[in-house]
Amino acid sequence: MRPMRPPAVVYLCFVLVLSTSAQQTTTQAGQASALLQSAFAALVGASPVNDVTLSGTAHYIAGSDDETGTATLKAIAGASRTDFNLSSGPRSEVWNNLSGSPAGTWSGPDGVSHPISFHNLLLIDPAWFSPAFPVSRGLSSGYVATYVGQETWNSLAVQHLSISQQAVDSSDSAALLQHLSQVDLYLDSSTFLPVALAFNIHPDDNELLDIPVEIRFSDYRSVNSAQVPFHVQKFLNNGLILDLQFQSAILNSGLSASAF
Repeated sequence: MRPMRPPAVVYLCFVLVLSTSAQQTTTQAGQASALLQSAFAALVGASPVNDVTLSGTAHYIAGSDDETGTATLKAIAGASRTDFNLSSGPRSEVWNNLSGSPAGTWSGPDGVSHPISFHNLLLIDPAWFSPAFPVSRGLSSGYVATYVGQETWNSLAVQHLSISQQAVDSSDSAALLQHLSQVDLYLDSSTFLPVALAFNIHPDDNELLDIPVEIRFSDYRSVNSAQVPFHVQKFLNNGLILDLQFQSAILNSGLSASAF
């Protein structure tokens, strides 16, 4: 019979495991923060970005529905608005987290306004089309960023980060909130500019069912010393549903909360 390990030895092993895990978590958080700082510096340049208005063309694909038209997308920290004028008519989405209780609506060609499910409004920032805002949010208090590692994404070397709201306790509801708010950010390893943002949306009646969304950023151009992606694509469940090519980007025009 194998002799029993003394309790003191077992306890020491347990403490060492916990200590190693804590050190790894601290290191990952430090790496994530440093990478977010580099991404933020690459995106905004010398001046902060308080608001953005993007205008251009849109290609919208949903099943057999394949339409083209124009698009105007606006954002400030904590709120966004997307307006499309497509072949079948206008489509809009407004998302506002400014009051502390997220609210959002969408409308189609019939102009009828519908609420966006609360659990689909918990992402770290509404401005999925303008990476400066989610990157800035990841550096704010109340959010936690984790370094996942260096990877290859679309044949490009990237740094992979995960950002979510910080769990206030170990309860199931806190863990769910952290999951519903999570985004994964992929930074170009050489420029630190975001090339993709990934998150999940969920059916109106089931916040536990994840449907993957990926936003791809390219064609970065300098606007008032900031770097703005003029080509943005949105994928739903691995299929392209929205292809945006902007012709105009206006920063810091003084957009107010009333625009959202």
